[in-house]
Amino acid sequence: MREKDARFPTLVVERAGRVVAFASAGPYRSRSCYSGIAEHSVYVEAGARRTGAGRAALEALVRTYEELGFWKLVSRIFPENHASLVLHDSAGFRRVGVYHRHARLAGIWRDCVIVERLLGPATRD
Repeated sequence: MREKDARFPTLVVERAGRVVAFASAGPYRSRSCYSGIAEHSVYVEAGARRTGAGRAALEALVRTYEELGFWKLVSRIFPENHASLVLHDSAGFRRVGVYHRHARLAGIWRDCVIVERLLGPATRD
C-alpha cells in the first residue's frame, strides 16, 4: 500500500485497532482514454465476513474514487465467490460478462465474472 500514490488510495476498515477489510484499486490500462477507470479488489478477513466490513470498504472506495474524478470501477470475481458477487450487486455494480478460463489458480482454469459501476458524470450522460 505504501508504494501506491495518492491517485489510487486504499481504504481500510478497522475494528479494535486492527484492519479487518480493505478495498484497493489501480490503473485499468495505460492508455490515456482509460484514465478515469480503476480496477479494484475488496478483501475481508475471515472473522469479519458478514459483519458489514466489506460493504464499508467498498462504499468508501466508490465515494473516494468518484471524488477523485474516476468515471468507472471494474473488477473480476470468481463465480463461486457468491459473497463478493452479492456485495457488488448490492453496491450498484452490474455484471457485464464472463471471461472464460481467464485465470489459472493452483493449475486449474478459473472463469471470472466482470463487474462495473459507473461513477460521477458517466452516470448522467
